[in-house]
Amino acid sequence: MSRVAIDLGFIQIYWYSICIIIGMSIGMWFVFKEAKRKHINEDVMTSIIFNTIIWAIIGARLYYVVFNLPYYSKHVLEIFEIWNGGLAIHGGILFGTLYVIYFTKKHKLKTLRVMDICAVGLIIGQIFGRWGNFFNGEAYGPVVSKSFLESLMLPRFIIDGMYINGVYHHPTFLYESVWNFIGFILMLVFRKFKYIKEGQITGFYLMWYSLGRFYIESLRMDSLLFGEFKVAQLVSVVMFLIGFFLIIFRMRTSKFDYLYNKEENNEF
Repeated sequence: MSRVAIDLGFIQIYWYSICIIIGMSIGMWFVFKEAKRKHINEDVMTSIIFNTIIWAIIGARLYYVVFNLPYYSKHVLEIFEIWNGGLAIHGGILFGTLYVIYFTKKHKLKTLRVMDICAVGLIIGQIFGRWGNFFNGEAYGPVVSKSFLESLMLPRFIIDGMYINGVYHHPTFLYESVWNFIGFILMLVFRKFKYIKEGQITGFYLMWYSLGRFYIESLRMDSLLFGEFKVAQLVSVVMFLIGFFLIIFRMRTSKFDYLYNKEENNEF
């Protein structure tokens, strides 16, 4: 399967880039829609989203490069070729979160509420981002038979795309994309609850994504490693605990305090 979607001769547009852009665009639409419902100034939200995306991309690339330093130390210019893949979501989450915390603290905004709003957009980006991995021949699992893939009732193009290096593989990219889609639906439902608190949507995201990623990562054959351990699994444990803490932390307060759906006009 070709990684190039459009070849204009003087420039090539990759499927990976298209998937990332689609995910970002749809994610931003959901974020802006929710921000408007929360009476958040559009200019403020635009600044948050635009800068967070930039820092998230930088963080995702740096994270990947650091854990592949022996290679990139010999191929320095390839560090900038992000269209070839190599964006680690955990690095993006880390840098993006740090920027949101910085921005909201600087401008005296409610950090956890902003993170709750952005979390839905983030998981949408991940849903589509995994398809970028598919077109790049990344994020695949152990060898399986063609009949196994056919038993999953997968479209032919996915089965063909899982034929890598002469054998068929588990479509772990698809497992994670579907898992994230289910999480996205649940987040849309949960944020409508009357007594959902600020930070609990973010907490749910961290727990849900980490739970699925920990298992799916055990299947992947192209994981980033720290010694003998898969980095994504180690980070998933930390993220799950942080998410659990956020949910429990808010549950210990009065059910009328820190409500995500509390009407507060002009609070930003």
